[in-house]
Amino acid sequence: MAEKNYYDILGVKKDATDADIKKKYRKLVRQYHPDVSDDPDADNKIAEINNAYETIRDKDKRAEYDAMLNNPFAGQGGAGGFGGQSAGGGQGGFRWEDIKDQFGEGQAYGDGGFRFDDIFSAFGGGARGQSQQGGFRAQNSQGQDQHAEITVDLSSVYSGDDYSIKLNVPVRQPNGSVDYENKTLKIKIPQGITDGKQIRLAGQGAAGIGGGKNGDLFLKVKIRHADNIRIEGADVYQTVNVAPWEAALGEKINISTPAGTLGVTIPKNSKSGSNLRLKGKGIPAKQAGDLYLTLNIVNPDISSEAAAKAYEQLKEAFAETSISR
Repeated sequence: MAEKNYYDILGVKKDATDADIKKKYRKLVRQYHPDVSDDPDADNKIAEINNAYETIRDKDKRAEYDAMLNNPFAGQGGAGGFGGQSAGGGQGGFRWEDIKDQFGEGQAYGDGGFRFDDIFSAFGGGARGQSQQGGFRAQNSQGQDQHAEITVDLSSVYSGDDYSIKLNVPVRQPNGSVDYENKTLKIKIPQGITDGKQIRLAGQGAAGIGGGKNGDLFLKVKIRHADNIRIEGADVYQTVNVAPWEAALGEKINISTPAGTLGVTIPKNSKSGSNLRLKGKGIPAKQAGDLYLTLNIVNPDISSEAAAKAYEQLKEAFAETSISR
């Protein structure tokens, strides 16, 4: 039986569109992911699929490959002819067990969080240098960009801060193989960055091929905050507990907020759920957001005879008050 070519491996026709190829590739990667596949040869199949995809997804490489397939004397028609990858390392060095470890599952110092987030660009295409059979050498090409997520504290967003993350990254060797080395990257969290924005680390993505530049690493920022806080863009909403007399009489209280400890005057006769807007005290983005304090009136527990008597007096004082229910 003839050896499968890249189109056979991906299960697409030779005239398949880029969209069809990408769709099929993603389906196969999910199918043979070691976490879900019972196939004992899943690692090798993933390496084979990845190698095929990295060639025919590129217009120039695909044209060269098609020309080679059409030449019966080229001797490169099989899937290995373009420098196939191996699941255990060697030429290409693709290892499924390293995907989750490529970025170490490490945490930024100070309880920061870091998570690798793009399985489909984890290793680029592996090596594309001279194959063992000879004949094909791809042009120098830049490594693929990587996408990941980093969790930072809301306080760091207000002030700007330095974080560090530990990565186990692939490094292209002179012979075209991939080796791994530990790196610690220092990251500057820009003051005022909002949830979902990205930080670009130039040259910290997948290794380049044939002397090409490394790709970039893009870190999507996720902001960690207390349970009584929610964020909408640059605006920050914080629920604040107040006593009944503070809300009724209108008193000044000190509140610990992401913008620091602030003295706030509660308007007289405030109701639970009312919002106090502190302009410009939200996330200090290019256009600073606002801080909204949502009042939550908390009734003290009756823990003494004096407290019970105070509630009785309150009941008598408001005996004529009608409350809508």
